[in-house]
Amino acid sequence: MPEGPSVRKFHHLVSPFVGQQVVKTGGSSKKLNPASFQSLWLQDTRVHGKKLFLRFDPDEETRSPGNSPLPGHLQKGARKEEAGDQKQTLGPDSQKVSDQSSWSLELVHSGDTCSECLREDSPAGGAERWLQVSFGLFGSIWVNEFSRAKKANKRGDWRDPIPRLVLHFGGGGFLAFYNCQMSWSSSPVVKPTSDILSDKFHRGQALEALGKEQPVCYTLLDQRYFSGLGNIIKNEALYRAGIHPLSLGSLLSPWQLEILVDHVVEFSTDWLQGKFQGRQNHTQIYQKEQCPSGHQVMKAAFGPPGGFQRLTWWCPQCQPSLPPSEPEQVSLS
Repeated sequence: MPEGPSVRKFHHLVSPFVGQQVVKTGGSSKKLNPASFQSLWLQDTRVHGKKLFLRFDPDEETRSPGNSPLPGHLQKGARKEEAGDQKQTLGPDSQKVSDQSSWSLELVHSGDTCSECLREDSPAGGAERWLQVSFGLFGSIWVNEFSRAKKANKRGDWRDPIPRLVLHFGGGGFLAFYNCQMSWSSSPVVKPTSDILSDKFHRGQALEALGKEQPVCYTLLDQRYFSGLGNIIKNEALYRAGIHPLSLGSLLSPWQLEILVDHVVEFSTDWLQGKFQGRQNHTQIYQKEQCPSGHQVMKAAFGPPGGFQRLTWWCPQCQPSLPPSEPEQVSLS
């Protein structure tokens, strides 16, 4: 799924629509009535890790102050790029297009009128509602144009991806949401101290989590401490820090853990900055056969016992293993 830098980019592209009214809707989802958004006003947007939050109200009102999609040192460059950036997002991190058959977009409430849609079950009868957007593997948001097929699907058809939801606004533009899940909530779940791209990211909390007696590759993907961190960032940060993915955090020195967090933040920030500068993300180990030093790269699926296994790439020479014996792993050819 899109990682933190991509979702921040989505947030940046959606933000100009704040303060506009939905005048036309569309979309293919059978679990959602797109017409329930008709005449609603987009009043605010927020981002946290891999999730995007959009606030819709039935009445026009002053925009509530939201969180910035960018760390402070990146906001200036983003403003320069904004004028020519309203055609499309950068799309999925893997640069692939999905036929979106594996994900559905589901809303908890989809009444026939916007007022019913928003007011039902709202705290104290309030009308404010937040739409939480979680993206699938190839999830994306396109602005003022639709995604086009870049290759034939498994059936050999050159069919364009079908958006789950399309919102046309009074200002003349539109948003098309692809391969994502949505749900209503009374408030956005935003915790800047765990967001790796937030100026308020809490390093001390992250370091404490990494120091636990479990493989660091498990901890890095724990969104409670590293919100927005996904498999690409995990692999790249571990390689650049010279740490084996299955190293127990309790056996690593404080200096090694500090270096690892440094690379998490540095790689994530550079990736986000590259999106605004039109640079392609440069990886050194992720999906590579050789590391930059020319060594053979290993690949296996790692994850907690009974938990989700994630593909991991590492260099045995540049990232030597540490005792004791490694946890169970699933080797892949």
